Amino acid sequence: MRKETIEIGTEFGTEYKGKYVFQEISWAKRSRIIQRHTKYSQMTGQVQSSDYVAIQAETIMASLKEQPENKSISLEKLLSEDEGIPVGLGEVLSQVANRVNSLTREESTFLSEPSEEASQTLPLRSTGSAKSSGGPRTSSESSQRKRCKSSL
Repeated sequence: MRKETIEIGTEFGTEYKGKYVFQEISWAKRSRIIQRHTKYSQMTGQVQSSDYVAIQAETIMASLKEQPENKSISLEKLLSEDEGIPVGLGEVLSQVANRVNSLTREESTFLSEPSEEASQTLPLRSTGSAKSSGGPRTSSESSQRKRCKSSL
C-alpha cells in the first residue's frame, strides 16, 4: 500500500505544525465511504445527490495514519463550516489523500493494455438487422402502417 509523509510548517498556524502520514485505503473502504454519502433513486438506481465534502473529509481521515500529538485534524473539524481548518491546509490534505488513493500512471497504463492471453470470447457474427422486441404484430397494426405510408 502506498504511503506519503508530509511536513507542515507554521504557514497554516502553529497548531497544525508537524508530520502527517497518509496511507492508501482499501477499495472496499472507499466504496463504503462513497455509498454512505450518496443517495440513489429507488426506482432507477441513479444518483440523486452526493455530499462530496463529506466523502473527501472521510477519505482524508481514513488515509491519515499519523499526525502530531495534539491531533489537530478531526472529521468534525474537516466538516465544520465555522471552526474548520484553513482552506489551504484542506487543499493540501485533499491532494495527498487523492494521490495515495488513486491509480498511478503506470497502473492506469497496465489496466488499459490488452491482455497477453488470447481473447476467450468469439466474435459475434450478425446477419441482417435487429428486429423489434415489441412482440408479434397484429394484422391491424401492419395495415395501419401501410395506410400511413401510402398517404404520404
